[in-house]
Amino acid sequence: MPKINVYLPDELAEAVKEAGVPVSAVCQRALEQAVRRVTAIRETVLTDLDLEVPTGALVHLTDRTRTVLKLAADRAGADGAAAVGTGHLLAGMLDEGGNLALHVLRAMDIELDQVRRDLAQRTPAAPGEAGQARRFSGTAANALEFAVTESTSLGHNYVGCEHLLLGLVAEPDGTAGQVLRGLGADPRLARRAVVAALAGYVHLRGQAQQAAQPADVAQLLATTVRDQLQPLLQRIALLEERAGLGPEA
Repeated sequence: MPKINVYLPDELAEAVKEAGVPVSAVCQRALEQAVRRVTAIRETVLTDLDLEVPTGALVHLTDRTRTVLKLAADRAGADGAAAVGTGHLLAGMLDEGGNLALHVLRAMDIELDQVRRDLAQRTPAAPGEAGQARRFSGTAANALEFAVTESTSLGHNYVGCEHLLLGLVAEPDGTAGQVLRGLGADPRLARRAVVAALAGYVHLRGQAQQAAQPADVAQLLATTVRDQLQPLLQRIALLEERAGLGPEA
């Protein structure tokens, strides 16, 4: 098998070396692909969001997700920020208003108005003038990469707002993750909630379209997802408490 050269960040390379962890060719390829995806995201020019046919790192994003990114870019520009941060991504998700990620948050008993308030408190005023943010910040790029990873691990060929939610929750340093985790969106619980919502989404959508007029479908979906998710989350929390995995008192 041919040798594959992979260039890792210095800290990661040193940690791998010190731990003596063997890196197989398969792992090297996976690392290379991850590095390429991260690089593509970091180098994405946000004006590309206006293209009728998405390109590069934007190809696999759903229409709603691209809308969220556009709204996030608008927020960052209005704030005078040099780059789109995780707080802007979360604000864009809230502004879009109809994505599955928001239904998941509601099912986890997280009030969207509270998310807005906490986000506003944690978002400092930028010193720059209003303009156009053209890049993602480092933490935002990391959150988007986590979103891609979540999508891949779930066997999906698209990146939706629900994957972006998981990416924001998983990113340890971004404002959005701090806000969401502070309100109870534990990464493990959030992932289970998203999986539960996705598992029933197609079936629920079929039922809704048969039972209601098109204008009622979104509301019926939101109500049904919430009603089915909350008992499931309660059962998960109870099982984890019995197993000693729940939060300490």
